[in-house]
Order: sequence, then C-alpha cells, then structure tokens
Amino acid sequence: MAREFSRTERISDQVQKDLAQLIQREIKDPRLGMVTISYVKIAKDLGYADIYITVMAMGGKDEATAVTESLKVLNSASGFLRGQLSSKIKLRVMPQLRFHFDESVDRGRRLNDLIIKATREDGKHAQDDEE
Repeated sequence: MAREFSRTERISDQVQKDLAQLIQREIKDPRLGMVTISYVKIAKDLGYADIYITVMAMGGKDEATAVTESLKVLNSASGFLRGQLSSKIKLRVMPQLRFHFDESVDRGRRLNDLIIKATREDGKHAQDDEE
C-alpha cells in the first residue's frame, strides 16, 4: 500500500518549490550566492519552517564566506519571503522562516574523499603484498 503523506510534508514540499522560485526571481542581492534548497522541515503546529540550503560560491568568494553572507541575506529577507509565500499558499498560519546551512552535503563529500583515499591505499598495500 502506498505511504500516506502527512499535511506538514505536503506543505513542506510546496514551500520548498515556491521558495526556490522566489529566491531565484525576487531577491537581487549581489551577496547571495547560488542557493539550492535541499530540505524544508515544518513544525507540526506550523509555527516555524526550518529551511536547509546549500550554497555555491560565486564571484571568487570562498565557500565559508558565501554561506555566511547568503544566510544573512536570506534571514533578513525572511519576512518578505514569508509574505510572498502566504499569497501563493493558502494557509491560516504561514510559518516563520529560519534558514540553515545543510552540512550533510559537505559531510558526504568528505566521506567520499575518505573512501577514495582508503581504496587507493588498500590497492597499494595489495600490490606490495603481491611483490
């Protein structure tokens, strides 16, 4: 039987889609890097929406600077974005938007690098044992 989706999950999906479009089209701040919304988690009482983003650095900035500046821009524009979302999504209460950096992508990248390094070292040890 197909899994039923809860109301908060459906709202989270809709917020993620609409918010991605709003950020791309409406926010023209040059400090904002290339932002991708990876996950939206909404509280059961619709009080808060935690939005997890990844940022691709633009304009010669390092990644840490791009992340902090993008989070600052998005958190300061959260009121505007919330108002725009409330006109698109008909809810009695529109959640407060809180933006966070999604560290899972960076963690996955580090783990992948460790796995590649371990397999290379394992291959070297196997060659040494054969000789």
